[in-house]
Amino acid sequence: QVQLVESGGGLVQAGGSLRLSCAASARTLSMGWFRQAPGKEREFVATISRISGSTNYADSVKGRFTISIDNAKNTVYLQMNSLKPEDTALYYCAARGRVGLVVVDTGYDYWGQGTQVTVSS
Repeated sequence: QVQLVESGGGLVQAGGSLRLSCAASARTLSMGWFRQAPGKEREFVATISRISGSTNYADSVKGRFTISIDNAKNTVYLQMNSLKPEDTALYYCAARGRVGLVVVDTGYDYWGQGTQVTVSS
C-alpha cells in the first residue's frame, strides 16, 4: 500500500500562484493530479512518468500549471500560476504502479486525501 500526503493548498487571489506537493511512501511508476469542484465530477489535471519524465496536461491548465517529480524524495509537485477562480477545487494526488500517462481516475491505484485550493476573484 502506498500512502500519499498532499500539502500546499490555500487561498490565493486570481492571477496568483501556488505549489502543491505530494509525498509518496514508496516509488510508483506514474503520478498525477486530479481536482474536484463542488457539485462537479473529479477531473484530470496533469500526470507525469517517473521513468521518462514525460507529462500530459488537461487543456484547461496547459501553459499555466507544471507537474514535476523529485525521484530522490518520492515527491511530485504541481506548480500553478495565473490561477483563476475556476481553478477552485479540492486537489488530489494519485499514483499508479504501471507505466502510462493516464488521464482517467480509474487508472490510478492510490489516492491522497486532497488539499483545498481556493482562488478569489
